[in-house]
Amino acid sequence: MQEQQLARGLKNRHVQLIAIGGAIGTGLFLGAGKSIHLAGPSILFAYLITGIVCFLIMRALGELLLTNLEYNSFVDFVQDYMGNMAAFVTGWTYWFCWISIAMADLTAVGLYTQFWFPTVPQWMPGLIALVILLFMNLATVKLFGEMEFWFALIKIIAILGLIVIGIFMIIKGFSTDSGPSSFSNLWSHGGMFPNGIHGFILSFQMVVFAFVGIELVGLTAGETEDPEKVIPKAINNIPIRILIFYIGALIVIMSIYPWNAINPLESPFVQVFVAVGIAAAAGIVNFVVLTSAASACNSAVFSTSRMIYSLAKDNNAPVPFTKLTTNKVPSNALFFSTVIILIAVVLNYVMPEGVFTLITSISTVCFIFIWGITVICHLKYRKTRPDLAKVNKFKMPLHPFSNYLILIFLAFVLVVLALAEDTRVALFITPVWFILLIAIYQIRKNKNQRNKIQVL
Repeated sequence: MQEQQLARGLKNRHVQLIAIGGAIGTGLFLGAGKSIHLAGPSILFAYLITGIVCFLIMRALGELLLTNLEYNSFVDFVQDYMGNMAAFVTGWTYWFCWISIAMADLTAVGLYTQFWFPTVPQWMPGLIALVILLFMNLATVKLFGEMEFWFALIKIIAILGLIVIGIFMIIKGFSTDSGPSSFSNLWSHGGMFPNGIHGFILSFQMVVFAFVGIELVGLTAGETEDPEKVIPKAINNIPIRILIFYIGALIVIMSIYPWNAINPLESPFVQVFVAVGIAAAAGIVNFVVLTSAASACNSAVFSTSRMIYSLAKDNNAPVPFTKLTTNKVPSNALFFSTVIILIAVVLNYVMPEGVFTLITSISTVCFIFIWGITVICHLKYRKTRPDLAKVNKFKMPLHPFSNYLILIFLAFVLVVLALAEDTRVALFITPVWFILLIAIYQIRKNKNQRNKIQVL
């Protein structure tokens, strides 16, 4: 019987926009006010540093994926370079990362919908959105790419709109209730580090979370047309996207409003659009963050199903999860992930909102683990397979210095998470997840060994 393979239905424009969508989180639209309040203009340096590190992580990921075009995702190279147990733990951890993000984003869909329909129960829009996303993901991978293309395009138009309007306001010296718009607002209100190094360091927890999902382009490798051309292009364009969409937008925002005049509880995008006289500003931004949340949930439905499919192919998940539909979609894996995500609808009905803050904090710690494992795999690949490294045209810059730089940065972020009270709990809970996975792996391994002995 011929082995089923995923379809390569993602075109260049799909992958490019998935890469942009992964690099622009909802945190920019809603969380920017809080992070600016915490760090002031120094938030620009936090985004720049984190952006450089994420670009290097993606270069390591891209080089590894292009060593073997049979790789469906990064779990495959973890299996090759770190063994079965590491692949099992990494795969299920990444699955959990996106499950928790999907749960939080379904909650967000409910909250954003209530902006227009306050009487609608919070759980209902999330349920409707999940059912729609399930059926669209069941169709073809090309349809997933098409959805992400348009979701990402909405975010891009909103940010570019803010930058163009903002630059016009700055050039004209447009006055707000906080004074005239000017680039000098960046340094004339307490300098670039108004809250000192402490505020700057604490901002990294939110900045790193804004980049979570940037590695999703690595999960599209098995379903991308011409991956040798498309994936390097998507990864190499990340720096310019970070400069434009994050740093560009924040420079404009803090030039129009001094950092200390930005409301940490409100989206700075709303403040800017209201200042220029756009009456429906709050509604426009609400629409953008609603599509951003739907986009993240769509990515979660896609990535969790592909991760389980990849795990099942390596015998780290039940074999039925390898089943593909006639459209080359892993349907059983898709249904399983959707049912687990559905728990969010139930939690939305019965549990307080604080549970989701905890889940996303745990998810952030798990993403740091995923990024770290990718970089360690790259180190092992360069050491053990110099033959592959020699012919690879997409090499990670400054190896091995860049690898160690990334690992030091990730360790620094864990320390920052320990400093903040609302994220500290995640550092104590997350080890339980890893202990549980290792225990399950050992039980399965012992059971398989006993079955082999009985057969003999």
